[in-house]
Formats: sequence, structure tokens, C-alpha cells
Amino acid sequence: MDFPPFFIDFFGNRLLIAVIAIIHVFINHAFAVGAYPLVTFMEWRAFRKKDPASDELAYKITFVLFVVTTSLGALTGVGIWFSTSLIAPFAIGSLLRVFFWAWFIEWLVFITEVVLIVLYFLLWKRWREGILKKLHIALGVLLSVFSWFTMVIIVAILGFMMGSGKWPADQSFFSAIFNPIYLPQLAFRTAYAMGIAGLCVWFLLFFFTEKGSLLRQRAVRFVSVWMLAWVIPFIAASIWYYHTIPANMLANLGVAMLTQKFMQWHQTLAIIMAVTIGVIIVVAAIGAIKPKLIPSVLLIVPFALGLWLLGHFERVREFIRKPYVIADYMYSNGVKLDELPVFQRDGVLTYANYVTNHRVTADNMVAAGRDVWVVTCSRCHTTRGINSMMTKFTNLYGNDPWDKDAMIAFIHSMHMTRTYMPPFPGSDKEAEALVAYLMQMQVDHKFILGAQNDWTVKPTPATQQPTGP
Repeated sequence: MDFPPFFIDFFGNRLLIAVIAIIHVFINHAFAVGAYPLVTFMEWRAFRKKDPASDELAYKITFVLFVVTTSLGALTGVGIWFSTSLIAPFAIGSLLRVFFWAWFIEWLVFITEVVLIVLYFLLWKRWREGILKKLHIALGVLLSVFSWFTMVIIVAILGFMMGSGKWPADQSFFSAIFNPIYLPQLAFRTAYAMGIAGLCVWFLLFFFTEKGSLLRQRAVRFVSVWMLAWVIPFIAASIWYYHTIPANMLANLGVAMLTQKFMQWHQTLAIIMAVTIGVIIVVAAIGAIKPKLIPSVLLIVPFALGLWLLGHFERVREFIRKPYVIADYMYSNGVKLDELPVFQRDGVLTYANYVTNHRVTADNMVAAGRDVWVVTCSRCHTTRGINSMMTKFTNLYGNDPWDKDAMIAFIHSMHMTRTYMPPFPGSDKEAEALVAYLMQMQVDHKFILGAQNDWTVKPTPATQQPTGP
């Protein structure tokens, strides 16, 4: 409660992070972690077989990787931490305290990775023969290792956010790193990155090779075999990963796969996704056996399907973690588990620094309710935009004037019927004020501004500090 509330009403904080993060994961997995080892393998094979055409093709693919990873990839990587630091500074602060040295090392690894990317691309034409070519291939291997090592570090943090393991008991750095979900998720992401890299290179073959040419057929066969080699590791890692996800998170799977409204169709979607993976594997098998049978459109469509699957995986992973932002430690609204009984006893506004009302009275009911909404709801919800509170209560209670008592009862019990929702972290009076504000919003169609746009938001120091339940 110590930070000015940043939020974008209508678009929503959650969608802002999702757009940036998913674009970055596309680039990181398909281009950086997966494609550099594949291209290095292509270069080595062309060198061994004395095949200059394949070497030139690998160089053209590397040009695309170089441009995308050093521009959009770097920007979205920074963008993730910039946006999450604005929206959830409490969570990022806690993670920094636990993973400071891991993040510092990751920064060094990232800088090294960027330097290696630049060297690998710029030296390709200069180191063409003999020992220099061998050194260039070794440079590609080193780049591949550093690209993967960024994933090794970041996935430890992502795993910790889903399952903190022994860390709450011993507060150990190594307990945090080697959380129960770390290695299964790392294995899954590694196999997926290698596989989708094949789809990425397939996509680029559409532009860099001629239809029906022997070069395209050789490249399609080579990349197809690469993808097929990762099928079994991918399936094994998927099963391993699934069985390490805590049961309370799997309970959110239906909503995570789709939405609350369409959750009954989540098994159908799961079947569609499994069939999609199966079709990609079949196409890769045809590419490995009879590459000339692969039409140009099949160089593009599987890549699009692979991106869809990866993007949906990220959505599901983020959603099933709820109601936590850090499992068993902090709820998605920034309230720590040990703070909850204190806030419910004294009121969350009592301890908030960027509100205009620290107490709920008969005279400030709506204004205090607005403060409660900003502090406890705005991290995930908008008033009238995407993931709108107004829409959700309209779906529950219709368009007629809402029932105050029913809404208060729902707010106090929503975490029991919706397992992805955190408990309401306020007092009874604050729940009443929140309902008063929502009922006002039912007839007063206004968006509200975050602290980044509302210059009237000033710090008004909390009247108390938490002293324990």
C-alpha cells in the first residue's frame, strides 16, 4: 500500500502486461533460445558437407534473428520489468529481495548474449573458411548456451511465483531457486523452444527459398528432423510439468483455459490444442520423409499455430497462479497473507499511503469506496473496460438497481466460489463503501484515472502501521 496506484482504466493492467510479455516470450523462445542452436547446427552441417547454398540460407535466417532479438526482443524484455514494476511494485520488490543475485547474474548473461549475437552475425562473412569457420561455429554454440542460460535463471523466478516450496519456512535463496516447479517448467520450456524454433525457420524458408527447389527440400527435411527429435522430450516434460502444478491451481484450469462464462468448454479446447500439436507432428513427419510434398502454405500455418499455443500457455500459466502473485506469500492485489487479518480487522485504507480517505464515514461512503476499489481491485480489473467490474456485477445481478446486502455478502465470500479471487482485504465498513461506489458507478458511467494521469493523487501517510493480527 506504499506506492501510487498505476492503472489504465478500460485497457486494464493485466492486458498491458500480457501483450508485452507474450510478444517477448515469442521472441525469446522461438528466436533466441531455440533458433540460434538450430541455425548453428545448420551452419555446421553446411560446413561439413561443403554446401555453400545452405550456409547462405543459414546466414539469411540469422539476419532475421539478429534484427528481431536485438530490437523487439530487447525492448519487450525491458518492457516486462518496466510495466510490472509500475503495476505490481510490491511483488517485484519482494522478488528482488529474494532473487537479487540471480537477477544480477541474468543481467550479465543477457549483456553477454547480446554481444555474442552481434559478433555471430557480423563475423559470418569474414570467418568463412578453415579454422575461422570453426571458430564461428563455436561462437554460435556459445551464443546458444548463453541464450538458454537466460531462460535457466528467469524460469526459476517464474516457478517460484507458482510454488515457493520450502522457502516460506527457511527463507533460503537456494530453496527459492530450486522450487518444486522449476526443473519441470525449465524442461518444458526448453523442449517447446526448440520445437517452435523449427516452425520459425520453416516460416522463413517460405521467403528465402524457391518453391520446388532442392535447397528448400533439403532445408525442410533437416528442420523437420530437428522438430521430430524434440517431440518425445516435449511430451515427457509436459507430463512432468503438469503433475507438479499444485492442486489448488489446477482448480483454476477451466477459467484459465477460457473464461468464467465459457469454462465448461475448456476440455474441448484442450482436445483442439492436442489435435493441433498432433497435426504439426504429422506435417513434420511428412517433411522429414517427403519434403517435396510440403506445400508453401504449410511453411506458414504451423508457425502461426505454434505461436497461438505458446501464447495460450502463457495465459493459462499466469491465470492458474491466482489468487496469488507469489504463491503462498502475496495475493494478486499486493496484500501479503500475514497482512490479511490485520487489514480485515482495521481496514485496508488505514494502512494505505495514496488514498484520500483513511476512514469510512457516513459522509464519505462513495469516495472511500472509490479508494477501496483503487487499492484492492484495480490491479486486475477496470471499471467499464476489459475485465470490467461493472460487467461482472451486471452478469450477477442484472440491469435493475443492485441489492446492496447481496453484493456485500458476495464480496466477503467470493474467494470461496471463485478460487482465483483473493479474499476481500478490508473491513466490513470498507466492503459497504465499495458497494456504495459500485452502485454509484452503475448509474454514473465514468472512467477513473490512475496516479500516472491524476495529478491530484498525493501521498497521505497511513495513520497506522500493521502490528499483527
